[in-house]
Amino acid sequence: MTLRIVQVAMHAVDDTKVGRFWGEALGWELSSEGPGVTNLEPVGFVYPDPVAVCLDVVRVPEPKTVKNRVHIDLATTSPEHQAELVARLGELGATPVDVGQGDVPWTVLADPEGNEFCVLEPRPIHQDTGPMAVVVLECADPRALAGFWNEAIDWTLHEVTDDHALFRSARGVGPYVEFLRVPGEKTMQNRLHLDLRPYPDDDLAAEVARLRALGATPVDVGQGDVPWTVLADPEGNEFCVLTPA
Repeated sequence: MTLRIVQVAMHAVDDTKVGRFWGEALGWELSSEGPGVTNLEPVGFVYPDPVAVCLDVVRVPEPKTVKNRVHIDLATTSPEHQAELVARLGELGATPVDVGQGDVPWTVLADPEGNEFCVLEPRPIHQDTGPMAVVVLECADPRALAGFWNEAIDWTLHEVTDDHALFRSARGVGPYVEFLRVPGEKTMQNRLHLDLRPYPDDDLAAEVARLRALGATPVDVGQGDVPWTVLADPEGNEFCVLTPA
């Protein structure tokens, strides 16, 4: 039994507007599984496949009020590509954001609803990730959190230090997931979270029980009667365990 990271869920007041922005940012196509949900995935993508972590923009009534503790980093292939992407995203409605980053080679922007993201300078490690280079989750103790996630999912732990932990699909494709040490504690529900999916022959209830034994806790975020299970990791980061597929 094990789990795969298959998508990032992003909350938005206007899922259509935010979905269109991210579709243009990533070069992905849009669809919808129902009212209030905009699904994004690469053109020609066959779900699920670790070559990409998809993006679901989910409508919620509450606007963003604080800095997100989860964000997406975009990859670039050259300084010219980075500059062109930043300019293009600005034309699409992105705005510069100061999150205390100081003098860094990457650019911090916010999407039309204020969700922060980074346009990274070209890095060799990201040349084969696709447009989404990293999904970053801020935390207090990357080493401890890496211990939980290393047991929870079948991704490979590439690096762990006191400052960060870096995971990628065991197939060596798609984006990385990074747990990054930052000061301060989580105080609100994350507007972005990871969705995990069991393999087709695995059992959802058994996977949830396994995660709870590792330290995950059930969370009520108002999901109601749904076929998936909402949990939180040991630092309170919400995530969903979807039905096997």
